[in-house]
This record gives sequence, C-alpha cells and structure tokens, in this order.
Amino acid sequence: MKIAFGEGKLVPAVVQDRLTGQVRMLAYMTRESLARTLETGRATFFSRSRGELWEKGATSGNTLAVTSVHADCDGDALLILAEPRGPTCHTGSASCFFRQVDARGDGEPEAADEGQDASALLESLERELEARKASSATKSYTRKLLDGGAPLIGAKLREEAGELAQAIAGESDERVASEAADVIYHLLVGLASRGVPLRAVLSALASRMGTSGLVEKASRAQKDSPGKP
Repeated sequence: MKIAFGEGKLVPAVVQDRLTGQVRMLAYMTRESLARTLETGRATFFSRSRGELWEKGATSGNTLAVTSVHADCDGDALLILAEPRGPTCHTGSASCFFRQVDARGDGEPEAADEGQDASALLESLERELEARKASSATKSYTRKLLDGGAPLIGAKLREEAGELAQAIAGESDERVASEAADVIYHLLVGLASRGVPLRAVLSALASRMGTSGLVEKASRAQKDSPGKP
C-alpha cells in the first residue's frame, strides 16, 4: 500500500514513546521528510508555517530516535515509534498533549491553559508514587511502605508473588489478575524507593526482545561471573 499524502502532499504523523506508549506529538510529513526519517532514524517533519523540512531536536537537542514507522489501515496517517531524548514539546513538557479538555458551563468544550501531560496507566501510577515519596506529610499505605524501606517492601513483594503463584496454580482468572496487579503495584513502590524509573525496566525488557531467554540468562550469568569459565 502506498502512503496516501493528502492536501499539500502531507500526511499527519503521530509520535509515540516506544517504551511507555505515551503520545508525544503530532506533526506532518512529506515524501521527502518520511524518506529522510527512514534513512537516518531521526524524526524529520515538514513545517507548514515555514514551508521547510525540520529535524526534531536539531537545535534543542530533544531528539526522537525512530525505531519504526507504521501506516494506518487507509495509509493516510502515520504512527512513529521513537525513543525520546528530553522533553518533546517546545514548552518543556514531555508531551505536547497536556491541556485536558472539559465542557464549560455552557457545554462548549475547552482546553485548559495548563495541566499534566497525558500518560498511560503505569506512568500515571509511577507519578503518583513519586508524589507520595516526595510528600512526607502524606499518610497512606504507599507512604508506610516507603518509610519501611527495603525490608518491608521486600517482604510484601515476596508475599504478593507467593499469592500470585498460588492463584496461577488453581484460582480464577479474576484472582490471577487481582494478585498480578498487587505484584505490579508493590514492584513500582520498590522501584520508587530506589529511584529506578519504570523506563529503565522497560528498556531492559526491550533489549531482550528477539533474544532467547536461555541465551539472555546465560549472557547475564557470564557478565556476573567474568572470571569463571
């Protein structure tokens, strides 16, 4: 299928964080900018206001390293999966989509002047945990875990993992999902306590894609014991 460039020989391109799924920006591409993006791996678009090509981050340093480009079913829109380096929006926000839209009193939809950029569920949960970590005045279960440190968090992780294993062995699908959610929540608390971002975990997972699990484990074991044959 050929790309269906529309009015002005342009096609809209949505940029999505390849690890978190967060939508970063919307821009437009010409045949030339798409070809350059595919050739260089650097997101390059067409500026409708300036009438010229522009490479994201060429001046700011906030680049988008493209991993793949996908067309929709009609071929008239593109989805770019990329590795963002720095904030994507010119305002300094990670995403250009940070103005939440609500209905005004008269029912007319209106976008807020300020706000927090839209993010997927796990990113939103991570932000909430970071907020709890930063606020010592907050009294919550999360705060209790963080105050308890590695011993308490580790004990809860082992407890929740055991309950998940038991559910997988012989309980309902609903129980498996519920126990898995508990494990993920406590895992994120543990990461927050150490200051390890979820993105680092997703990056580690992504690096193993296409690699045999046995080969990957053997490689790690060798790195952990470089002096052993």
